[in-house]
Amino acid sequence: MPEPAIARHRWWKEASIYQIYPSSFCDSNGDGIGDIPGIISKLDYLHELGVDVIWLSPVYKSPQKDMGYDISDYQAIDPRYGSMADMDRLIAGLHARGMKLLMDLVVNHTSDQHAWFQESRSSLDNDKRKWYVWRDGFMNEKGEEGPPNNWRSVFGGMWAEFKIQAGGLTVKTQKHEGSAWQYDEVTGQYYLHCFLPGQPDLNWEHPPVREAVHSQMKFWLDKGTDGFRMDVIDLISKPRSFADAPVVLPNERWQPADKLISNGPRLNEFLEEMGREVLSKYDVMTVGEMPWMTDKREALNVVGWWRGELDMIFQFDMITMDFGNNGRYSWPEKPWTLSTLKGALEGWQTFMIQNGGWNSVCLESHDQPRSVSRFVDRSLTDNDPVTRVRVAKMLATLEAGQCGTIYVYQGQELAMKNMPTHWPIEEYKDVETQNAYKEALEQAGRDESKMQDFMKALHLKARDHARIPVQWDSSSHAGFTTGMPWMRVNEDYPQWNAALQVPDEDSVFSFWKKVLQLRKQYKNVLIYGDFEMLVREDARVVAYRRTNGQERALVLLNFTNGPVEWEIPRGRRVEELVDERYRKLGNHGKLLGEGDVLSLRPFEALMFIK
Repeated sequence: MPEPAIARHRWWKEASIYQIYPSSFCDSNGDGIGDIPGIISKLDYLHELGVDVIWLSPVYKSPQKDMGYDISDYQAIDPRYGSMADMDRLIAGLHARGMKLLMDLVVNHTSDQHAWFQESRSSLDNDKRKWYVWRDGFMNEKGEEGPPNNWRSVFGGMWAEFKIQAGGLTVKTQKHEGSAWQYDEVTGQYYLHCFLPGQPDLNWEHPPVREAVHSQMKFWLDKGTDGFRMDVIDLISKPRSFADAPVVLPNERWQPADKLISNGPRLNEFLEEMGREVLSKYDVMTVGEMPWMTDKREALNVVGWWRGELDMIFQFDMITMDFGNNGRYSWPEKPWTLSTLKGALEGWQTFMIQNGGWNSVCLESHDQPRSVSRFVDRSLTDNDPVTRVRVAKMLATLEAGQCGTIYVYQGQELAMKNMPTHWPIEEYKDVETQNAYKEALEQAGRDESKMQDFMKALHLKARDHARIPVQWDSSSHAGFTTGMPWMRVNEDYPQWNAALQVPDEDSVFSFWKKVLQLRKQYKNVLIYGDFEMLVREDARVVAYRRTNGQERALVLLNFTNGPVEWEIPRGRRVEELVDERYRKLGNHGKLLGEGDVLSLRPFEALMFIK
């Protein structure tokens, strides 16, 4: 459906967004945990980088069973991060620099410490009983009662309490067997928790729940925030049958239920209502985390400009292209090739451009490993700093040329990498990682090779890799804190930090700065242009072209660690490639080649704009 002119050019389409994971960004008071005053102290750094919007992961009051994604009070700041006065200062500081703030909206579930849930579990006839999903247990043929169905928690099974011995930050979990249902002795029923038992799911079928969520949104929008990233928002509508999930993990009692709990029958109705009652009254942006929404038509029903629901969602096809039935920790990993990556990229780019939708462009987040360790053989970037810089710049170029709103995760602009493979499991603090490790131990038994396979997946894809503190300088603990950091700082910080990179014109930071400037300078073609994938069958090179009227851009990326002789496809304009006047980005020196052949060096990235 063609877009009307009023919907075509919006500020959030042209914005570059920088995600901050507050615990690991910058600590201002020496307690080892990043905080809001620490963020405020780095606003000039972010402004120099050229980002327009800060997406702030949760800083609400929380018992921190899942690093703040278990909220006990939506209108209070957790003391470890600061105060509401600090939050007001952050908003004012951003707006004074022409920047905006995106808050994390976590409303599929709350903490079990939230007042709503405390009331809900107090009795069967409490007014808030219907605010959560409660069910009687199921009696099997042996007369034994158990959970209502076989749904498996997203975070899996068998975990125990553990403590992070730094900065006073304690993460507590509870022993559980993997079911998505938790028995509550107070009322003798089970409640649904798609994640941790401490994260009970809200019942969006109950109108007062939706009204309460709208109220929390208005509170923050009236305070001056500029929109929301919506956590697992594709889970808010669930089927009412609560049927068993199909068996995909043989010999396991609890089965993944993602296809049952996501993209439910009333999802669009709930999102449209949210847009009508709240979002339409403000000039804000929204992005949905919808990891189980892989159908492009379904996604368009959420982000189409005429729908009045969300502005965009995150696409996970490239992130999950090697996930198996057991998610990120499946091993041997599901094989992927460069054709897999190109197919995912081309599919979303062309579909949304042609059908009036909008994309997000993102390779890293707090839930994903570092891209320099993820999309090429990590041994190359671990051991060779020159290759690491080239790969980081190549991936920045990959993002820069795409249509959509671009996202940068903290430290990505510094080419931060995954945790060293020799670090012990105790250095991994994420509840998902710890649960998966304990479960793997139980399943592997005495088969050491199975644990070796699990550790390979851990070293490549664990969420912890993104949560290592940002490396600001070469002082103790990378300048992140004057105390003991809640999570260990990567060992390479003396050579890889912001203090070294900001003044260096050849650094990854400076390259990202140029990337973001180019997208603004050539927004007609880089942001709003059409997309065409070239040479789909080439297993070495990603090449795509953007066009908008007379403006053209071409992106060439050598994804190999060796030289590639790349022949210019027939019918393409040779001058787009050989005339240095058109080259706007590159991570090597002068172009190499002769005639209609370009000689691409290892991990060479090029962007031409005419």
